[in-house]
Amino acid sequence: MKLDIVISGVGGQGSVLASRVLARAAMDRGLSVRTSEVIGMAQREGPVTSHVRMGDELFGAIIPDYGAAFLLGFEPAETVRGLIKLKPGGTVIASTAAIIPVSVQLGLSTYGKDALIGHLRQQAKVYFLDVDELSRRAGHPKTGNMIILGALSTLPGLPFEPDQLLEAVTAAVPENLRDLNARAFAIGRLAMETA
Repeated sequence: MKLDIVISGVGGQGSVLASRVLARAAMDRGLSVRTSEVIGMAQREGPVTSHVRMGDELFGAIIPDYGAAFLLGFEPAETVRGLIKLKPGGTVIASTAAIIPVSVQLGLSTYGKDALIGHLRQQAKVYFLDVDELSRRAGHPKTGNMIILGALSTLPGLPFEPDQLLEAVTAAVPENLRDLNARAFAIGRLAMETA
């Protein structure tokens, strides 16, 4: 058994925490795990890509192009950027919440959110989530990572059960944030019923 998951987002969205949660859930099941992060120039709002590899015959931490079974996209443009890692027939869970780059805010470039979402629809099986709205329901704007992990937990092909992934979530966050993150995880699971 081998499973590769790529997480694409920008700094400050919690993609590194999400990768650590996935790794912990897999290790708790006795699987070998390799992880890697590629972090952009800026801590906040620079590109961040996390690789999580679990299972047998792991020869490195970087997922080869067209190798990931799942792509978790925390931001539309970064989700498109991560498509190169998704294997044919792979699944994408993508946030529709855009983080507008500084170059666009300054009028130096454009950001075509609708075009990005249309491209994703053409390229892969995608579940879209309005993470901004779902985070408001959870009670905090920075819970998108746990919402997407909750959504992932509804899909087949994972080497752990949803409650085992939730255990890894609660173990990875401070005690005072456990209820909030568990609520976000549950909201992500419910959102997949209509995604």
